[in-house]
Amino acid sequence: MSAADYADRTKGLRIRQAVRGVVLDPEHRVLLVRFEFPDSGTKWALPGGGIEAGETDHDALQRELSEEVGAPEVAIGPHVWNRLHIVPFIDGSHDGQIERIYVVRTPAFTPQPGLTWEQLNAEYVFEVRWWHPDELHGATPIAPAQFSDHLARLRRSGPPKQAVDIEV
Repeated sequence: MSAADYADRTKGLRIRQAVRGVVLDPEHRVLLVRFEFPDSGTKWALPGGGIEAGETDHDALQRELSEEVGAPEVAIGPHVWNRLHIVPFIDGSHDGQIERIYVVRTPAFTPQPGLTWEQLNAEYVFEVRWWHPDELHGATPIAPAQFSDHLARLRRSGPPKQAVDIEV
């Protein structure tokens, strides 16, 4: 989807700019966070979140990875996917978000969020864990949809030359 297409689809909406990471370790496991939303239930998703004023995508992703999962300083790789998610935020602050998703390769580590669990729970985050790709098929809802297929394609073919739009 081009920038003009995004502008057309989001005209008049309050859209948050966000980043997420496909955090992969040497064993090809992927790190996901479990969200518990009062209106839609459990969703596993890639770590990340909103971009704050003055932050670059890489700055925001590094901050989010430190806060949510306690990732060590990591080298952020290529921008592989874009995801437009139009859904009103529970707090009423936004009508949706546009996510730019990057590959992040890291040594295996034990997730130890930089924020307290009370702070994370206030953001609907309740668990962080590594998943082996074989565990993803048929697992509790994972966002984005078809995540296991997208991940398999990424592992098989490598990063696309240009970021690909993926569904919610």
